[in-house]
Amino acid sequence: MALRRLKRRPEFLQVASKGQKAAMPGLVLQICDRADGEGLRVGFTASRKVGGAVERNRARRRLRAAAEQVLGAKGRAAHDYVLIARAETARRPFQLLLDDLDRALARLGDGGRRR
Repeated sequence: MALRRLKRRPEFLQVASKGQKAAMPGLVLQICDRADGEGLRVGFTASRKVGGAVERNRARRRLRAAAEQVLGAKGRAAHDYVLIARAETARRPFQLLLDDLDRALARLGDGGRRR
């Protein structure tokens, strides 16, 4: 499934206000369903709490790679996903980062509805 990007601040704010979230050691995942029914969209963010520009960019790159693997296979159409980097994201082993994303998806269940 193709991953389209969330790029504008209002899109991120909509996911944060209307969606569900799950915090894991390596990332925070927010999910919000959309009414338009088109493919999934994903956005990435890292605040200054993560570190300097180099650390934030590395964290976002790692989140993009994880999203391609996990959301590409398990993501649902007509949903927006926001992956938020944490201080541990840039240093966490990649397999554990993949596991964090997988567990966050499982915790949020079908389309962000809690089980």
